Amino acid sequence: MKILYLLFAVFLLLFQATSGSADPLFEDTVQCRSQGNFCRVGACPPTFAATGTCHGGLLKCCSK
Repeated sequence: MKILYLLFAVFLLLFQATSGSADPLFEDTVQCRSQGNFCRVGACPPTFAATGTCHGGLLKCCSK
């Protein structure tokens, strides 16, 4: 039974995500976020304007 805790710890270490693995793969998303903007599904909030696209044109890039 004690080996179960050790096995759980090993699996936890093996399957955890690395810090950079969630980086966007789309160039337009990288460009949007590098300018300090954010991506959003649908319309941008009232005080923001859509300045481009994200995720290959599926989302909008919103900026102040």
